[in-house]
Amino acid sequence: MAGVHEQERFGRFFAFDEDSESEDISLDELEEELEEHKDYDVLITILKNGEKQRGLATLVEGNLGHIEESLIEDYIEDNDSLALLHEQIHECDIILSQIGSILSGFQVHIGSISSEIRSLQVKSLDISVQLKNRKLVETKLAGFVEEIIAPPGLVDILVNGEVNDGYARSLEILSKKLKFVQVNPLINASKALKDINQELERLRQKAPSKVSSHIIEIFFAMRKPGTNIQILQQNLLQKHRYLVLFLKEHGSGTYGDLCASYVDTMNKVLSTYFRLYVEALERMKLDIGVSSEYVIDIITRGREHLRDHRFMFSLGERANILKEIEQPGLVPQISQVNSRKYPYEVIFRSLQKLLMDTASSEYLFIEAFFGEESLFYQVFEGPFAVIDQHLDLTLSNCHDAVCLMLMICITRKHQLVMSNRRLPCLENYFDKAVMYLWPRFKVVFDMYLQSLHQCDAKTLWIDGTHPHHIVRCYVEFTASLVQLNAECGDGQLDMNLERLRLAIDGLLVRLSQNFTTPKLQHLFVLNNYDMAISVLKEAGDEAKNLQRYFEEKLESNMMAFVDDLLTEHFSDLLRFVRSHVSEDLLFYTERSNIAELEPVVKNFAMKWRGALEVMHNEVVTSCSNLLSGMAILKAAMAQLLNDYNRLSECVKKIPGGSALNRHLVSITSISYEIRKYSRAL
Repeated sequence: MAGVHEQERFGRFFAFDEDSESEDISLDELEEELEEHKDYDVLITILKNGEKQRGLATLVEGNLGHIEESLIEDYIEDNDSLALLHEQIHECDIILSQIGSILSGFQVHIGSISSEIRSLQVKSLDISVQLKNRKLVETKLAGFVEEIIAPPGLVDILVNGEVNDGYARSLEILSKKLKFVQVNPLINASKALKDINQELERLRQKAPSKVSSHIIEIFFAMRKPGTNIQILQQNLLQKHRYLVLFLKEHGSGTYGDLCASYVDTMNKVLSTYFRLYVEALERMKLDIGVSSEYVIDIITRGREHLRDHRFMFSLGERANILKEIEQPGLVPQISQVNSRKYPYEVIFRSLQKLLMDTASSEYLFIEAFFGEESLFYQVFEGPFAVIDQHLDLTLSNCHDAVCLMLMICITRKHQLVMSNRRLPCLENYFDKAVMYLWPRFKVVFDMYLQSLHQCDAKTLWIDGTHPHHIVRCYVEFTASLVQLNAECGDGQLDMNLERLRLAIDGLLVRLSQNFTTPKLQHLFVLNNYDMAISVLKEAGDEAKNLQRYFEEKLESNMMAFVDDLLTEHFSDLLRFVRSHVSEDLLFYTERSNIAELEPVVKNFAMKWRGALEVMHNEVVTSCSNLLSGMAILKAAMAQLLNDYNRLSECVKKIPGGSALNRHLVSITSISYEIRKYSRAL
């Protein structure tokens, strides 16, 4: 078949009539045709074999004729099949035409359905919005109805129920309903609320009355003697905190009455409690300084009478109270059994400790239960009045300056304790207490100074050079104030300490004037200054400045006493060397001769050993402090050695002085004797 088709295609190009003239054929086109079909097998064969085109065309045309006949025969044979195929194609055209009509109708129907769907979508959206709005209205309406309606169970609990945790929950529900109707004015104007408002108002009036009565009953229970108020507050009242909050929000009148009832109850209870405690403490008080003449009276009565009141001037163990500032206070029942008496500062600390603990507990409770700080000060008006009255009476009769200064220090430390607790409730009380104490301290302090200035030195004088008991008392008093001033002072005491120091100096001068000789006067002053230094050393670093002052005074008076001591035993030696020889031995102030020197040298040689022994015994027996006596004796002997050395040098310088060499005492001998006494000391 491929060959037939090939010949047929080729024949179409090369078929021509025999009659055609050669001039009608376009050689250019022929060349193009040949070029285009140069790959055909027939053309290749023709060109290869060299056959003529016309003969080949005739052959091709003959072949085409046979092929055409063959095709016609085939067509005739398949004529029925073709007719049947034509009918089937025609029927298919009819069916397809019907299907097209159906599809056209279906397309139109689908268009109408699409419009209906869009319409339904719009309606569905509208219905959804309506449903949402209705649900929102239903929710709000349900909430509104729920908020304003008072269920019978709620009404029954609030009217007839017992005040307990369930009652508090019911009050919370009622509070929400009352707040709900008050917030929005539109709700307040609704008709539904008008129907229920009367019932809500009745519950609002009934509930506060019932709550107030219940809490006031607890308040009255606090008034019973022996009741532990803090347990009632913490275990019972704190559980009803919401009840008070409800009254504060919805029953202002009843809440005010409740607060007044609590203030009245606690004011009376705490006032009674503090009054009884103060009375019990007063029975344990050790009286110190009960009259304005008491200090002068002690001074004039002398050492034995003063010994019983020594702690009026000395701090001693009384300072320990500042280390026990937060220890529990005195328990009157225990102390009364032991029959112990205490200085007033111990009682004062116990009273303030009770006040701090009670005030701290009450302040925290009022803040948590009522939420109003002002109620605390109303509650404590009574206790403060009791304490103020007690302090007014006690301070006016207190003449113990050490006690007053201790009370100031205790108050300062208690202020720090309350500050650490972060409770400001006693700030005004502490400030007021300090304002009470400082003026009274200054009055008593001035009385002490006045006693020093007014005392009769001749009446107080005791025959002896040892430290005077009055001077010792006032030095101990000074050391006590210096310690307390360093502990809690604020600068107010510095000037008073200076006045006290000047008063002590003045008293020493007046007392020393009772002695007949300057030597005894200096020795008396020396012993008192030495005692003062010893007392101030015990006071610690706080008294360093004052200690240095007395050390300077001691040094100056020691040199005067040494000079008096040497003058008494070696007057001719001192008179000669100080009038004739300079201190550094470089020049002589007066011309000396053998006649003037001989009695001085001989007199010293005869009595120097005995004089040294007398000086040693006198210093040892007269000086109250052995170390100070040793320092005095060393200074005296050193001065004696220096003066005698000046005398020896003078003997060597004058004409004929060698004649006195056999009477001179060697410096080595004197030094040896001095060292012997030094070792003995």
